[in-house]
Amino acid sequence: MRTDLDISLLRAFTTIVDAGGVTRAAAALGVSQAAASQQVKRLEEALDCRLFERAGRRLVLAPAGERLLAQARRLLALNDEVWSSMRTPSFQGEVRLGVPYDIIASFVPAILRRFAKAQPRVRVSLVCEDSRIVREQLAAGRVDLALTTERECGKHGETLRTDRLVWVGVPGGDAHLKDPLPVSLGASTCVFRPVAVEALGKARRDWRAVCEVSRMEPVYAAIEAGLAVAPLLRSSVPERFDILGRDARLPALPEFRINLYAPPGLGPAARDLADHVRASFAERHRRPHNN
Repeated sequence: MRTDLDISLLRAFTTIVDAGGVTRAAAALGVSQAAASQQVKRLEEALDCRLFERAGRRLVLAPAGERLLAQARRLLALNDEVWSSMRTPSFQGEVRLGVPYDIIASFVPAILRRFAKAQPRVRVSLVCEDSRIVREQLAAGRVDLALTTERECGKHGETLRTDRLVWVGVPGGDAHLKDPLPVSLGASTCVFRPVAVEALGKARRDWRAVCEVSRMEPVYAAIEAGLAVAPLLRSSVPERFDILGRDARLPALPEFRINLYAPPGLGPAARDLADHVRASFAERHRRPHNN
């Protein structure tokens, strides 16, 4: 006999997987450990299969659990999208979002797609500049919200993710072996540029600039042609490129923060977009990634 699944049971199941155990999952769900275990047991009874197995002191997914996981995530995402779209007040107007070139392709499309579904009457205007310029435009009132990549986080900002700057090249390329090192750098306002230059200086690695613009298309073109290496955030490296390891004899680069600036006094549409930005980064943090 068919039994409809309780969405809370699926949420408990995926939370246990993401948390790596019942104890931490129970804390994340705001329930007792016994209650979390009971939810999994109810789900196993409804599906008539075991979802987890013991591997020593650890819980691991059983074959049935592995089959269920991707489908459970899709159902939860759809459920959350329906609730968000139906319960979120409808706004109208325009929100101006400032974003640096280096993260717009990897993070912003998913945010804007979800926001457009939730708030179809709000127009989002993107302002793409280097992080320093985006902060200046925010201070001048020319953008409402700002995403930035920075070493630190300033006033009215919150760090959504910490990510390491890495050297990137084309698979099979030899640009990293050349002397002087050909580097595709951003413009003078790019926050990655001085960090990369300082690291090369400390490593006493001679270098020359191949590309000195912040727009990513020419930077990617130089990498893809095998003409240069470039410093990029690990999470924004396109799949067609390689992250160069220690064997490339390039100096280590520091971590950067992806910050959201949502100053006081924002209108309801801008506040809602800020919430979508936070939710998108939180979801990506829970999702396993390969970079």
